[in-house]
Amino acid sequence: HVQLVESGGDSVQAGGSLRLTCEVPGYTLSGYCVGWFRQAPGKEREGVAAIFTGGGMINYGAAVKGRFTVSQENDGHTIPLQMDSLLPQDTGMYYCAAARISGCGSLDPADYYDWGQGTQVTVS
Repeated sequence: HVQLVESGGDSVQAGGSLRLTCEVPGYTLSGYCVGWFRQAPGKEREGVAAIFTGGGMINYGAAVKGRFTVSQENDGHTIPLQMDSLLPQDTGMYYCAAARISGCGSLDPADYYDWGQGTQVTVS
């Protein structure tokens, strides 16, 4: 199991940008599926993006495709989520999660077993 720490959440106006980061302190992520998820009050947790840290696979939820970009930094333990053209409906608590699973790219929260505490994004 790995510990994940999210940061970068803030309050922004619609049309703005934010960069969230998911860090795994002291551990090099290799061969993991890492997902970004969000949850608004009263709604189910929704998959935003997923990336395979071994390279070659990235998947996005339909609501964010073309606006959000997930990547992996060369340090081996940071997974940023660049969010552009933000909309009020992007508001929510954003979480990153990790798992070693086959068929990496899942946006189903049930497929992930290590989770961070979340970082709040508010778009008005």
